[in-house]
Amino acid sequence: MRPAILVCWLALLWSAALPFDAAAQSAADFFRGKRINLYVSSTVGGGYDQYARLLAKHIVRHIPGEPMVIVQNMVGAEGIRAANHLYAVAEQDGTAIGALSRNVGTVQLFQPGIQFDARKFQWIGSPQQEVGLFIISTRKGLRSLDDVKAREVTAGSTARNAPTSVYPRMLNALYGTKLRPIEGYPGSPEALVAFERGEVEAYVSGGTSAATLGRMIPWIKDGTARAVMQMGMKRSASFPEVPTAIEAMTTPEARQMFEIVFTEQVMGRPFVAPPGVPADRIAALRTAFDATMKDDAFLAEARSQRMEIDPITGAEINALLDRVHTAPAEVIAQIRQLVK
Repeated sequence: MRPAILVCWLALLWSAALPFDAAAQSAADFFRGKRINLYVSSTVGGGYDQYARLLAKHIVRHIPGEPMVIVQNMVGAEGIRAANHLYAVAEQDGTAIGALSRNVGTVQLFQPGIQFDARKFQWIGSPQQEVGLFIISTRKGLRSLDDVKAREVTAGSTARNAPTSVYPRMLNALYGTKLRPIEGYPGSPEALVAFERGEVEAYVSGGTSAATLGRMIPWIKDGTARAVMQMGMKRSASFPEVPTAIEAMTTPEARQMFEIVFTEQVMGRPFVAPPGVPADRIAALRTAFDATMKDDAFLAEARSQRMEIDPITGAEINALLDRVHTAPAEVIAQIRQLVK
């Protein structure tokens, strides 16, 4: 090959590779010295907050440029306030991300007036896939699900669109329980305090974080509470004898509806970026998240705090939401009627 042609050929190869190198370098250059605001949609001390603060501490080592990550709690409407902020108000450059309620992925299917499209969010990943727990108070004379079918039973909840209210209403319609959600508690810690004090007789959790289990398990062990059902796609290893709501349903239609609603359980404790963040920075954040899930220091601290780590990637969450949002319209309409 003649020298002139060789030089041109090498220059062409270099210019073709340049965008990839430049993109990778630009992510590091952009994040270096920056502050990333991590908006958490729950109160301090709850499960979402616990996972967010643990991730913020360790993910910085894996983000190019090692920026600071600052946790800010933005509570309201079971994650809707924080989701609206990320979607339409927050910086769209990678310096604002969120730890949102898992119901944000499907709420627009069932609730009018939602101002964001969950499929357009760029999901970073979740460190945990959730299974909720339905407990009843034996101090109030409750022993089994038959008792919850026999009379009205109050259950603590944060908001009407929260799993703590949606799941009871679905159980009422599809299984015959008589649960009455008492809504308005700021977060799961406050709702569990209400259960402990006897203000409510049941609690149907959307998840079982270490903080939540830390409250529930002593009650179950001493007999003041009883676990009667699990709210998720599969049984938790912690309660292998307790059936899931899907297993308890007696018709295929009811099982399908719970499977769709439990999509959010698979999403667990999701971390998300706004729609407009450039692709190279999303790739950097997703890669950093995935690396953190294998980080020895992160895993050791999670174990010390009794936090379960069962991650799902951001790409998997986006693909899952694409499938759910194209479910048959009649099935979605039935669920919407139940949870509205």
